[in-house]
Amino acid sequence: MIRVLLAEDQAMVRGALAALLAMEPDIEVVGAVPDGESAWREVQRLQPDILVTDIEMPGLTGLELAQRIARHELPVKVVIVTTFARAGFLRRALEAGVCGYLLKDAPAERLAEALRKVRHGGRAIDPDLAVEAWSEADPLNDRERQVLRLAGEGRTSGEIAAQLNLSQGTVRNYLSEAIGKLGAGNRIEAYRLARQRGLL
Repeated sequence: MIRVLLAEDQAMVRGALAALLAMEPDIEVVGAVPDGESAWREVQRLQPDILVTDIEMPGLTGLELAQRIARHELPVKVVIVTTFARAGFLRRALEAGVCGYLLKDAPAERLAEALRKVRHGGRAIDPDLAVEAWSEADPLNDRERQVLRLAGEGRTSGEIAAQLNLSQGTVRNYLSEAIGKLGAGNRIEAYRLARQRGLL
């Protein structure tokens, strides 16, 4: 049996995925949780074969979960199922060690096929998105991305500096670099552009 943990913040989608996978004779859904922190706790407690997660969730994102699983060297494979058909997200997911990346509008049977493939050591990536992911470079480094995300959430330079243990001047430099690289007029426009391209 392939033991699967689901992490999805939308209750209806979470229930639909659980019901869909329960119909497969070789797949067992061992848990279903609504946010990233719960997923992290359940990954450690249940030790599933595969974590199926959305990208955007309260607490930890699906990408942050994948990074944490890789950092702790847990033998759990991660498959992302998302609405975000953006090359930037896929590239960052692959860098985080994700084994599968599927879009929610894919045919239902593709998910079960993907889980079997991943369980046996393969990768299951949306092919059109894979081509796009490697044709577009990511201009931001991790610190610029982190600072820009906080700025987009409405934090001031002082608040960002305090949270990240940086000086305000360093924060302003990171923001300035990110704005310049994205060809934006200000931090809000840079945040919006980065979100559109799946860079945050």
